[in-house]
Amino acid sequence: MKSVGVIGVGRMGRGIALSYIFAGIPVLLVDIKQRSKADREALYHAALKELTLDLQFLTKIGLLEENAVDQVLERLTFSHREAPGKALAQCDVIFEAVPEVMTAKVECLKYLAENASPDAVIASTTSTFLVTELATWVYQPSRFLNAHWLNPAHLMPLVEIARGDDTSQQSVDDLVASLESIGKVPVVCSASPGYIVPRIQALAMNEAARLVEEGVASPEDIDKAVNYGFGLRFAVLGLLEFIDWGGGDILYYASKYLSGALDERYRAPAIINSNMEEGRNGIRDGVGFFNYQNIDVDAYREQRMRDFVALLTHKNVLPKFNQASLPQEARRQHIEFPTGGKRT
Repeated sequence: MKSVGVIGVGRMGRGIALSYIFAGIPVLLVDIKQRSKADREALYHAALKELTLDLQFLTKIGLLEENAVDQVLERLTFSHREAPGKALAQCDVIFEAVPEVMTAKVECLKYLAENASPDAVIASTTSTFLVTELATWVYQPSRFLNAHWLNPAHLMPLVEIARGDDTSQQSVDDLVASLESIGKVPVVCSASPGYIVPRIQALAMNEAARLVEEGVASPEDIDKAVNYGFGLRFAVLGLLEFIDWGGGDILYYASKYLSGALDERYRAPAIINSNMEEGRNGIRDGVGFFNYQNIDVDAYREQRMRDFVALLTHKNVLPKFNQASLPQEARRQHIEFPTGGKRT
């Protein structure tokens, strides 16, 4: 890869730029908003300061040698809408990371139509608009898709790629290869509101807020339940994999109870019912959302449990032998929340 272009010098643009320059790939970071020279220089200085602080943090946690910070920053070139010239045309992959305003997106895509290479893959980082809505403004929409990064972009491995009706498989493959080359874990989905993570995440966050609203538990205890239960399990097993472990029928009956006791929103989707009818309940049937018929299930289970134990060890929440007799300072520490669980 020759270089990567990032249009937009805000939080997301900086995070994407940092991801690439840290991995060893040059980045052209372009501000296309009309600004005075003084305002533009102030923006660049603010961006450089933030990137330097992020890199210094990486040195503190052992991911980077302290004397390598300047070396990483040398891979970054700042520019503005009148200046990129041939540099932008040399970029193989370009990320649009301007504010979530349709007029700003359209202006940026028109700018790229005039300045980017016709062969460059263009990826919008929007979390608001669908790739199908924006593709109209792209020259050669076959090379256009969405790339939804999660904050902090330079640390979170996942990037969600949404392809449009006209997106070519080659463009998908090229973007996946680009992201994998810097250690990211891309997933591909269709153009659907909320992608994958925000759609699941919004439901979970709203339900947590409802628990507070209904007085079921304190914010502290709700988040403890997530940190020490929900979150730990799903850091090792995916949601669908977890269904297969317990059995789709278990989810069906649990959902039936909750939808009757609480709200219809808990009703299981039709696929859970059809899987039950077809004998696809998960591991015990040999097939569920995944196929277990040609794998060593015992070895697979043990590996997942080893991964889980490693996570519990890292979090210092693994049970300790004779723990009750240990001095208090040797017992595991719980997470402290900012307000002690009390609403201010």
